[in-house]
Amino acid sequence: MGEAIDRVNYISFSSDSEEETLCIGRKFGAALTRGAAALLVGGLGAGKTVLVRGVGDALGAARVRSPSFTLINEYRCEKFTVVHADLYRLDDASELALEEYLDDNAVLLVEWPERWKNPPADAVKINFETTESEPNKRLIRFSAFGKKSLDILDSLKGTLP
Repeated sequence: MGEAIDRVNYISFSSDSEEETLCIGRKFGAALTRGAAALLVGGLGAGKTVLVRGVGDALGAARVRSPSFTLINEYRCEKFTVVHADLYRLDDASELALEEYLDDNAVLLVEWPERWKNPPADAVKINFETTESEPNKRLIRFSAFGKKSLDILDSLKGTLP
């Protein structure tokens, strides 16, 4: 019988700049494990792709860019492939077959996951919150809902001072 998960775990970071968001992405990238999925939720310009660039930095992916028009970008790294999807332009992402990337050879990072009808249950959800009063400030909240994602958050917590 599998291990029961009876808690929701989270960690929050505050970012005042693109460089701070990149740094948070680097820490998250270092914590990722094979087969992981992350669902990035936030408005246009909230910093989702900047965080993914930080993940790419940590894993050795060169020139991470927004997949807004290509829908999916793949980056072959030393540890595994980083798959970055942007579903903003889609009504239904099922045609992309994103679940095929949920294996031990890749990590999947999805922007606008609310357009994916069946996202994985065990994923790290990353919410980007902004305010009109402080347009450069971000609250970036990581939430975990399964064993693999809880393990990733535990590793991420280990990077904090």
